[in-house]
Amino acid sequence: MNTPREQAIYPSLAGKRVVITGGGSGIGAGIVEAFALQGAQVTFLDIAEKDSRALQERLSPLAAPPVFVHCDLTNLEKVATVFEAIGTVDILINNAANDDRHAIKDVTPAYWENRMAVNLRHLYFCAQAVIPGMQAAGGGVILNCGSISWHLALPDLTLYMTAKAAIEGMTRGMARDLGPDNIRVNSIIPGGVRTPRQEALWHTPEEEARILAGQCLPQRVEIGDVAALALFLASDSAARCSGREYYVDAGWYGA
Repeated sequence: MNTPREQAIYPSLAGKRVVITGGGSGIGAGIVEAFALQGAQVTFLDIAEKDSRALQERLSPLAAPPVFVHCDLTNLEKVATVFEAIGTVDILINNAANDDRHAIKDVTPAYWENRMAVNLRHLYFCAQAVIPGMQAAGGGVILNCGSISWHLALPDLTLYMTAKAAIEGMTRGMARDLGPDNIRVNSIIPGGVRTPRQEALWHTPEEEARILAGQCLPQRVEIGDVAALALFLASDSAARCSGREYYVDAGWYGA
């Protein structure tokens, strides 16, 4: 994990049962590591078998090593089965997504349905699966990962941005409905995070310069910066934070 400059310790996270979707690589892997280092009992879901097994092995020496469960989040029957097996969850972090580029002219109804299943639908049903346990336990935390992309109107991402915009509305609605049960729901909005996938697929000197020129701070956002925000929002230090969007984007307003 790319660690931030400083990492706080949150005693309230020790022993918490945490589920992280898309935890095998990138931002998700950084969040998995960050919560495991806090002593949380982490289960992470992914379809990337190789990366996920490698992460689980690397973190196996920890006092509370995370557990990988293979799960195709577009298969809602599988999702229900996995969450039933996991049991009560204190903290759910809906991170899984895919930002493949696409042109409007190439989008078919089937591709639309697939992108919504990959980037939006599972967040709702993963939350639905953990809510009864949180209600019985007297509270919980759900964090939904959005994106800066639709706030900036980036090109070739119409379906991804549609899903990510919807996540913020879904977050606010859930926060309102679940507040009486002491379940906090927030969105994390990452900016141009430097991940292995982004670096391999789209990084060029011109793109680097464009991102930095659009940010208030002239440094790239790292995986550890997003993980640090997730830790805070999941902890008791954020006990009165719900129904909002929290940005970690170095003040990126576009360029």
